[in-house]
Amino acid sequence: MRGVKRVALVLIVLVVALVILAFVLENQQDVALSFLGWSTPQMPVSVFVAVALIVGMVVGPIIGFLTIRKPRRQKHGIE
Repeated sequence: MRGVKRVALVLIVLVVALVILAFVLENQQDVALSFLGWSTPQMPVSVFVAVALIVGMVVGPIIGFLTIRKPRRQKHGIE
C-alpha cells in the first residue's frame, strides 16, 4: 500500500510540473504592468502570474489566521 501511495504522489507531482511547464512555455509574450504611475520592466506574463500566485499563497493564510483568531477569554471571569 505504501508503494502505491508513493507512485501516486510521484505521478501527481509530475503532472503538476508538466502543467506548470506548459503554462510557462505558452505565456512567453513580454508585458509591462503600470499602476498609479509605477511601471515594471517588460517580463513574460508567466512571471507576473507566478509572483501573484506566490504572494496570494503567503498573504491568504496570514489574513485567514488573523480573522479567525479569537481573543482569549478568562476562564474564571465573566464572559
